[in-house]
Amino acid sequence: MDTEGHVHARISADVEAPDRILWGLTARQVAILAATAALAYVLWQAIGTRLPLPVFAVAVIPLAGIATALAVGRRDGLPLDAWLWNAIGYRRSTHRHVPAADGIHAAPDWAPTAEALHGPRPQVLRLPAEAISDDGVVSLTDGAAVVLVAATTVNIGLRTAAEQAAMVAGYGRWLNSLTGPVQVVVSAQRVDLTGHAQRVADAAHNLPDPALADAALDYAGFLADIAQHRDPLWRTVTIACRASGPHAAAEAMRRAGHTATALAALGSQTRVLDGPTALAVLTAAVDPYTGGDASWPRATPHTPITGEPYPEEP
Repeated sequence: MDTEGHVHARISADVEAPDRILWGLTARQVAILAATAALAYVLWQAIGTRLPLPVFAVAVIPLAGIATALAVGRRDGLPLDAWLWNAIGYRRSTHRHVPAADGIHAAPDWAPTAEALHGPRPQVLRLPAEAISDDGVVSLTDGAAVVLVAATTVNIGLRTAAEQAAMVAGYGRWLNSLTGPVQVVVSAQRVDLTGHAQRVADAAHNLPDPALADAALDYAGFLADIAQHRDPLWRTVTIACRASGPHAAAEAMRRAGHTATALAALGSQTRVLDGPTALAVLTAAVDPYTGGDASWPRATPHTPITGEPYPEEP
């Protein structure tokens, strides 16, 4: 194996870090501290001349401490002022939402009112996505569209130095070619092998060779045993290509096709998901603790479910 050479890729530690404009502080931090200083100056003009300076300083210290904590404090990667605004918004928002496409109708006279139940009136549940078309375009409430692309991982450690450099360069070309937002989601989900084992067992009965059928049944039993005594996981890589504008659906589909082609050149198996498969992936993402196989499609809401007709009674 060719081990000569090294692959170097310069990546910023935080590509979304805000710019520092003054004394190592961001514009948000400077605005908070400036507003606090202005408020302290107004208080000094109002009551500072009537109080001794030490007393006024002691009164202003809590205000300065709170402002400093909001400006420079962080928790879980978010500034404390963002936590404060989110807490205020959560407190003022309605916590009870119900799915009602036609709006919430008035309750009948015999039903208790929301005030009698000591709770706010429920509001209409509005999800980020409105619909999923058969070709996999997810329509968002803000007019944008998203198309999902499934991809497999590539073991770059088994490649030569020249191949690694080519793969890194190819991945960099895809990143530099992006003209819109793209989200890469790598997740581990539980896999329910019971259904797959049952499908293998059902297909084994149709095999013409008895030895091959026995091998398939043994494999189905092996999968069933793993599903019963183990907790298997699988890693999924999903890329969401978003587009907005008057032709958002077509643009999102074009970006998804370009992403699938560019990553396929790196050795990854890619596929633009259709509507039923995208619905299965989103369903598994909403409830990742429930075992399931997201690769098997689900019927979209507007698709009728059909089955085998009932046998006619004699």
